[in-house]
Amino acid sequence: MRITHTCPACHATVTIDRVESLTAIECPACRATLPIPPEALTGDPQQPRLLRCLICPSTELFVRKDFPQRIGVAIVVAGLAASCVAWANRELFATFGILFGTALLDVVLFFIMPDCLSCYRCGARYRGDGLTTSPATSQFGGFDLETHEKHRQLAARTSQLASDRNSDAAGSHATSAGRPSS
Repeated sequence: MRITHTCPACHATVTIDRVESLTAIECPACRATLPIPPEALTGDPQQPRLLRCLICPSTELFVRKDFPQRIGVAIVVAGLAASCVAWANRELFATFGILFGTALLDVVLFFIMPDCLSCYRCGARYRGDGLTTSPATSQFGGFDLETHEKHRQLAARTSQLASDRNSDAAGSHATSAGRPSS
């Protein structure tokens, strides 16, 4: 199994192969280590069963296509732009040919690209043969907007609390620094 995640300590993107054989994940940039909980992976090491995220304590993962979304959007935008140019030149068949060609490319990529598991909370991606098709990971479904929104709001609240604490600490230092000593 291969994992790609963002290091919680230094925010570097880290990719590690054969995670199932490790007891801890180490960031090559800052050398921070994350212990792999023993209950996170079970079963045969050749066909691991992922029960939860290895980076954060979340058990909410979802199955997605292992394809960069930006490239997918770029393909759609390029198809749209090319069809608009053809439409402006009054090339009706070329316009619809470009649109159908773009749709066909999308369908082909959908069937060719493998699946991966992603964590809602930290965004870690898990790749590997049989990882998303095995009965062990059938507990994870497709993307759920409600679950995503729950984790997005949790991250926003956590960030807001951290910034409030920092501003309160800075305010108390400024207040105590402005007082005359007695």
